[in-house]
Amino acid sequence: MSADADADALDRDGFFGPASVTWRIHGDPAFSVGGVRALLLQALHPVAMAGVHRFSDGFRDEPWARLTRTAEYVATLTFGTRRDALRAVRRVRGAHRGKSDTEPTTGRSYAVDDPDLLLWVHACEVDSLLSVARRAGVPLTDADADRYVREQVVAAELVGCTPGEVPDTVAALADYFRQVRPQLALTEPARAAARFVVVPPMPGWVQLLTPARPAWTGLASLGLATLPRWARSLYGLPALALTEPATTAAVRAFRATALAVPPRIRENPALRAARLRQEHAQAS
Repeated sequence: MSADADADALDRDGFFGPASVTWRIHGDPAFSVGGVRALLLQALHPVAMAGVHRFSDGFRDEPWARLTRTAEYVATLTFGTRRDALRAVRRVRGAHRGKSDTEPTTGRSYAVDDPDLLLWVHACEVDSLLSVARRAGVPLTDADADRYVREQVVAAELVGCTPGEVPDTVAALADYFRQVRPQLALTEPARAAARFVVVPPMPGWVQLLTPARPAWTGLASLGLATLPRWARSLYGLPALALTEPATTAAVRAFRATALAVPPRIRENPALRAARLRQEHAQAS
């Protein structure tokens, strides 16, 4: 294979490729539950949440647009070509640049792109997507789980996390959360974010004429129920110790129902496009 062909293949496969655990987890229906869990977990960091509250007008004024942009970013980084992924990273880093303030409850002066805040967002996403995938029945060994955390170091460093400080195993990720937990709290911006996630604003006609409200309520409930106990405690929710098996059963049922939907409907367009690129490359 020529150098040009090698470069084309590297660009086509993106930063992860079809053989990665990242594709397996991010392409599974359980991803949506994990995404909601990640949002709820991220909100518990007072400084990180302050940045979202202060600078993301779209979170308050155009919440669906903001969630859509976030989902598209993750999909592009996961399934897009390297060129597409790097363009998306540049847009995100540009949106973060130059935004700073002081968080009132801690008194900390921060910039939105402080590496430790970016690391918090990253860790919540990786922990949530992995834990929900395993709970939902995605076939993942312990080695697969470690490999996923290690693969995601690339995503963290691309967005601005400090190289060498990103957890690269499941154990290291758990250690990270133990270290950060004393900093976490349910601030008013966190309450507002959680209210939005659990009961998002919807036009009246959407609520009356579509199943969007009950569908989202079910998804949000699963996101809440799959949070770690310490996070549910910060939200003032019951420990739910007796309902852990029921939660697992519900997440598995959600995944099974979603998998019954034809792939052309349930799969992310970026994933379908990536598969087409692979098919065309194999045929040529």
